[in-house]
Amino acid sequence: MVGATKWLASAALGALALGVAMPAAAQVTTGDQASTSTEAEGEGVVVTGTRLAQPGVMSNSPITTVDAGEIRLQGATNIESVLNRLPQVTADANENVSNGSDGTSQVNLRNLGSNRNLVLLNGQRLLPVQATDLNFVPAFMVKRVDVVTGGASAVYGSDAVSGVINFVLRDDLNGVKTDVQYGFSAHHNDNAGYRQRLTAAGFSRAPDSPVDGQRFDANIAMGTNFADNRGNVTAYFGYRDVKPILQYNRDVSACALDPNGDRSDLVCGGSSNNEFGRFTPLRDGVSPTGYNNTRDGQKTWVPYDNSFRYNYAPSNYFQRNDTRYTAGAFARYEVTPAAEIYGSFMFMDDHTNSQVAPSALFQGYNYSINCDNPLMSAQQGQLLCGSAYGTSATQDTYIGYRPVAAPAQPRRDDLRHTDYRVSGGVRGEIAPGIRYDANALFSTVLFNETYRNDIDPAKANKALKVVNRNGTPTCLSVIDGTDPTCVPLNVFQYGGPSAEALSYIYSPTSTDSISKETVLSGTFTFDGGAFGAKLPWADTGIGAVIGVEHRRESYEFNADALAQAKGTQEVSGKFDVTEVFTEVRVPIVENRPFLEELSLTGGYRYSKYSTNDKGVSTYKGEIAWAPSRDLRLRGGYNRAIRAPNIRELFDPRAPGNITAQDPCSGATPTATFAQCALTGVTQAQYGRIIECPSETCNGLFGGNPALKPEEADTYTAGVVLTPTFMPRLTLSVDYFNIKVKDYIGTIPVPLTISQCFATADPFFCSLFQRNPRNGVLFGADANTLGYVTATNLNTGELGTSGLDIGASYAVPTRVGRFSVDMLGTWLRELTTQSLPGFPTYDCKGLFGGSCGQPSPEWRHQARFTWVSSDQKSSVSLNWRYIGATKLSYNTSDPSLTGDKYIINSRLPVANYFDLAATATVATNLTFRIGVNNLLDRDPPAIAQGVLSSFGNGNTYPGVYDVAGRTFFVGLSAEF
Repeated sequence: MVGATKWLASAALGALALGVAMPAAAQVTTGDQASTSTEAEGEGVVVTGTRLAQPGVMSNSPITTVDAGEIRLQGATNIESVLNRLPQVTADANENVSNGSDGTSQVNLRNLGSNRNLVLLNGQRLLPVQATDLNFVPAFMVKRVDVVTGGASAVYGSDAVSGVINFVLRDDLNGVKTDVQYGFSAHHNDNAGYRQRLTAAGFSRAPDSPVDGQRFDANIAMGTNFADNRGNVTAYFGYRDVKPILQYNRDVSACALDPNGDRSDLVCGGSSNNEFGRFTPLRDGVSPTGYNNTRDGQKTWVPYDNSFRYNYAPSNYFQRNDTRYTAGAFARYEVTPAAEIYGSFMFMDDHTNSQVAPSALFQGYNYSINCDNPLMSAQQGQLLCGSAYGTSATQDTYIGYRPVAAPAQPRRDDLRHTDYRVSGGVRGEIAPGIRYDANALFSTVLFNETYRNDIDPAKANKALKVVNRNGTPTCLSVIDGTDPTCVPLNVFQYGGPSAEALSYIYSPTSTDSISKETVLSGTFTFDGGAFGAKLPWADTGIGAVIGVEHRRESYEFNADALAQAKGTQEVSGKFDVTEVFTEVRVPIVENRPFLEELSLTGGYRYSKYSTNDKGVSTYKGEIAWAPSRDLRLRGGYNRAIRAPNIRELFDPRAPGNITAQDPCSGATPTATFAQCALTGVTQAQYGRIIECPSETCNGLFGGNPALKPEEADTYTAGVVLTPTFMPRLTLSVDYFNIKVKDYIGTIPVPLTISQCFATADPFFCSLFQRNPRNGVLFGADANTLGYVTATNLNTGELGTSGLDIGASYAVPTRVGRFSVDMLGTWLRELTTQSLPGFPTYDCKGLFGGSCGQPSPEWRHQARFTWVSSDQKSSVSLNWRYIGATKLSYNTSDPSLTGDKYIINSRLPVANYFDLAATATVATNLTFRIGVNNLLDRDPPAIAQGVLSSFGNGNTYPGVYDVAGRTFFVGLSAEF
């Protein structure tokens, strides 16, 4: 199979070199090119961002549209990868996130968070907001994707703060449509710097030319019209299978990267929870670095140092495996013009695995060993227990032991989502100019998670209490009868645990959840033109819509007994909201000199939530002026809200990993005792606090039932040029400005740490909760762990502004049509005020720490396409540009500053080129072939202590390509 795959890679490159053509009609456009979301509006159409039918397809809000041709040219089988290429979007949960993933895919518009944009499907909510998953969207059925910038809460309700993403599916097929596609990655590992680090550390280098990440996607849709075209039924079925990519298979991720001593370079590091075994007895007089088993397998301890670190990276997934089944059907039947019945059913079963390094007895859990344990040597016993060695006394200790020499397997998080979505309603025209639509939507998301190959620390603790019984090491729990199945665990030498002991301590845990959403809505739409309700200078009548909507959401999370014993808490919650809304469009002047169009649009929505005694109002106002057909100006203001979702309200408080380091840790802390004392460090603890393993400390996260809705003010203004003297040219520039007040979130742990030590502010310093025994900021024992509090609250303000710039031009020639489509975003600011009255920091052009993923000042993608004169073939080159960013720690901003880095001080510009082609090879049969990341560019390598949200494998997957050069071939047919 590998040989065949490599041959296919060569064939693909050869075909591209020969100019085998690619499908036409692929666009990413911006401006007024939004299409209809339903054709049931008489002569008017409805564009995303409004509920009003309008004469034509002009939008008063900036809309970026991605059509089905663009999706095919990218060879996309997962729709979030298409959206992540847009310069307005920052990567969020995606297939390249492994450790900590919940298996979903999401979209983050304007880098304000995936929870601040609303995802729609055919103009209705996709799924319960806390369970949004773009995997549910069948890319094969997508007709186009509309991305609306700016608040749209007055139109669609809560969550539409940064904008709306509307997936418009094809639901009117009259025939059969099929599509099959196969793809894979073929990366060449030749980065000398990356490979030298692996050699220096004694680790295996990544293979030279791995072929992996294979993808297979097959879909079929069938539809038919009936009753003289008054009805239609369309059904679809889809299957997708994605193979994993291991971090070991890429130079950039084959080892975990740490900075060297002066942070001028990167070295292979790893976890102090190592395969030999680290021990830090929790008693006075023991160095915070502790001891380590020797590499030779003898029962001897030596002082721990970084040379014992374990390379946990190779077995981690860089791309998760995934198997997805989708199915659905759409139906409509016009009984009379006054009553058209319609409905839909959609289903998805998605199964994926997150894989990380083998489990361990992790530091932070208080393991207890009896001082007469026969499995340890006298030297180890004396270092562990001191003068108590040989007695029945017990000694608490931290253990970092990863039994990889025994038959241990990587930890696998088995993630399965089963989603159902049903909608139905009736609509029609009950009188000239009066239409109605009554609809009900029901969606359910079932989530099942099983965490496999994980060590149960409670069982491990039993297996560490061992005595000599008749010459045989035996668990105390076997002797006293509390656990007759216990098997002694030998952690006192490399390779010591027996297969039977590992079988005893490994135990899977399972959790499950169910999210439900019910939406009942009804609208009446009025076309004033039918009643003569129009202004004297306008040709179009005043339009209005009024409506009511009731939404109910619920969430229930359950955990098995072992998961609860490890600290997982069960939770449930629900809320409902009732809303009334209206929208009015007033054409003032039309088809007059210097006033081709002048119109105003306004909207209002009142919402009453069961979780809030007070109702909230949202509203909007928009203006459009076209002095001629060549020029159109538009602007708008929206007051938007986002009510807290169920998980933000009710999630239990629990610790979670966060990339950070404790300035008070180690034998020579970087912070003074006076600074550390503000966080709860005692004089006895100072200089003896153990470092957070792998630069991973604990944050305490969880819900807050007292949360109130966010409020946002969004402003947009733009100009669209379509000069008649230069046909087929469109230029657009749109300004956006979004300010969010009282935003729901957490105070980033790195910000809390930097602010406490830089300013001694009592608020930030009070968020530290150190382990009272030894002052650490990590741990697994719920009673003694340390952490930095980062639970949900209404914090300060978020803000962003900038320009979206679009251009489209086509030139017909004798040899075919040449066209270019470009969309870019210039970021003016991306600001955060962590709390009211606190300083504001700007993450424009920065990455890392509190700024998270890179936020370059400029991003764009541009597609250059040639289409043959007979429209049967085309070749298309796409250019993706990601601007340079600087490390936030290196700035002078006291809200961001941290440890200075020479390496990673700047991430360079990234240019990616994608080549694609199609050809019509038979009637109704189209062949396509393509390669993404044509030049096989490596992502930037970043120290693990710098990475933050959605960063793994020493880089930011989703922002940068991590698979390397990828190929795809496909066939599509419609008849």
